Amino acid sequence: MSTLFTKIVQGEIPSYKIAEDDRFYAFLDINPVAIGHTLVIPKEEIDYLFDLPDDLLGDLMAFSKKVATAIEKEVDCKRIGITVVGLEVPHAHVHLIPIDSIYDMEFSKPRINLTEEEFSDLATRIAGHV
Repeated sequence: MSTLFTKIVQGEIPSYKIAEDDRFYAFLDINPVAIGHTLVIPKEEIDYLFDLPDDLLGDLMAFSKKVATAIEKEVDCKRIGITVVGLEVPHAHVHLIPIDSIYDMEFSKPRINLTEEEFSDLATRIAGHV
C-alpha cells in the first residue's frame, strides 16, 4: 500500500511543491512549526532513513542542501535546521525548518496556520530560488 508521501509524489494528493528531480521531492509541510518548514523525501518508498542505500542517502542530503539554500533566500532566519523523526509517515524524510534558535524546532509547540494562498505563494517564491 502506498504511503501518504508516495501519493503526493504521484499527484494523488496535492502538495505545495518546492523542488523535484527524478529521485527526490520537496514540498511545504502543511502543518508547519515555522514558515517555510519543508519536507524532503526520496521518491522511492523506503520506510527508515538509515535503510536508504548510502548513495541515495548522500544524494538526499545534497538535494536537501539545495532546497535549504532556497528557503534561506526567501525566509528570514539565522539558518535552516534539519531533523529526522521518522515516526509520522513510514517513508524516509527530512524536515528543513527555518530557525533562529533551537527552540524553533520543537514539534510540541503550536503550529503555524497559513491559508492555501499563503502556502502556494510561499512555495512559488522558494521554488524560484532552487
